[in-house]
Amino acid sequence: MPDHVVPATSRERAQSLQVFLAFVAIYLIWGSTFLAIRFADETIPPLINAGLRQLTAGAILFAWCWKRGIRPEKRHLLPAVILGGLFFLGGHGTLYWTEKRVPSGLAALFMSTEAIIIALLGAFVPPKVKPTGKSWFGLIVGTVGVALLMGSDVFQTSLAGLLAGLALLFSSASWSVGVVYSRRAALPRDPYLNASLTMIAGGVLLFLTAGIAGEFSGFHPSRISLRSGLSLGYLILFGSVIAYSAYMWLLEHRSPTLVATHTFVNPVVAVILGWLLASEPLGLRTIIAGALIIAAIMFVGRGTKDEVVQPKPRSERHEFAAALADD
Repeated sequence: MPDHVVPATSRERAQSLQVFLAFVAIYLIWGSTFLAIRFADETIPPLINAGLRQLTAGAILFAWCWKRGIRPEKRHLLPAVILGGLFFLGGHGTLYWTEKRVPSGLAALFMSTEAIIIALLGAFVPPKVKPTGKSWFGLIVGTVGVALLMGSDVFQTSLAGLLAGLALLFSSASWSVGVVYSRRAALPRDPYLNASLTMIAGGVLLFLTAGIAGEFSGFHPSRISLRSGLSLGYLILFGSVIAYSAYMWLLEHRSPTLVATHTFVNPVVAVILGWLLASEPLGLRTIIAGALIIAAIMFVGRGTKDEVVQPKPRSERHEFAAALADD
């Protein structure tokens, strides 16, 4: 066997491990962040909370990229602002606001509709992916699941509860649009620089919105509890620096639908942790609705993959394609 085959095999194994660890990060760490958001929200205003997380994590990653000699270009700035708005102002901002009113596990179940919304967008945004019978069945089942959640007491007891449910759907939709946009935007090829720019942009937008909403009036860091502070630190280091970097890297090497499979696991982790550590209610309606939504995501994912076509030749963007080819 030629000598050059061994390094290639080692490189493939390292790449496969990298893919595996990236999926573990977005599956498990992101599942735990919903409860961490709730704990951080206890003594930190939601938009300030989200802004601190993204701006700090983005600055850490940007400093690391700068040290490695990686610099952004002017053409990267506007797409980073747009994506930061979709992901962090529209996505996280509304999620953080809602988690002051809704249990973290319930919020995670709503956010799991991301994969369903991405599949719907794929039917209209080039390159279009025509929904199959499995996809349509999944969309119907998912709609029933969301309707069950919206019918829970949390959302029916007041106008604020109803607005919270709608805000969660908006949050999921905003993140989904960001996922689709990220595949076409002129963002840096380096996933860490990509993540840092979008997080910094999102953090600035969140702080501006927090100022407009009046969250800075009366807020002082001395009022942050130990649990909220530790939760914010966990969100910064694990939820953003590690998991979001892994997420942006995966978007460069996997289809949006496959990356969105983290929504299979995130709500399960969030519901269990919320029940165990925060005594969040786990009623039959929530269990049935959650099962329907997760089943819907599976049908949508499988139906979408049946129609996926790879028209582009093998390139650097797809060099890891073999690692999860059968997933």
